[in-house]
Amino acid sequence: MQNNIIETQDQNIKLLKEYLETFKNKPRAESNLIAILHKVQEIYGYLDRQAIEVVAHTMQIPTSHIWGVATFYHYFKLKKPGKHIISVCLGTACYIKGADEILAKLKEELKIDVGDTTEDGLFSLQEARCLGACSLAPVIMIDDKVYGNLTPQGVVQIIKEYRRKYKQQ
Repeated sequence: MQNNIIETQDQNIKLLKEYLETFKNKPRAESNLIAILHKVQEIYGYLDRQAIEVVAHTMQIPTSHIWGVATFYHYFKLKKPGKHIISVCLGTACYIKGADEILAKLKEELKIDVGDTTEDGLFSLQEARCLGACSLAPVIMIDDKVYGNLTPQGVVQIIKEYRRKYKQQ
């Protein structure tokens, strides 16, 4: 298992370095920083510290500047996300129909807060302003799958099902 992790890390660094090479002879590396950060997040799923060090060294940009840009834009993830991303819709229709109760139950069941990842790395929890499924309110989305007409007990069952599938793998 440890060898697979190291091989993956090595492959990710290689991909990142190859991408950074495309910027080597271009002036003003900082003007490409957002595109570079998008690539880091695409490769790693978040802004990995080691990857940021590689970017800083290769592009000769201070790490403090890179982190300043990364923390300014909410799109960038600074923590490794869970295997499954749970988005709780807090749009008007969902909120009126109990989304706050759904969110509270998920926090309780997962033992995390919004923006956090479970200890086992299986779930990350986030809020969404609208998932575009108002007729199914309240809704959550896990990865790309929408679950609607939820109750607090219903979300517990959904989480238990994901955990059961994970244990079988």
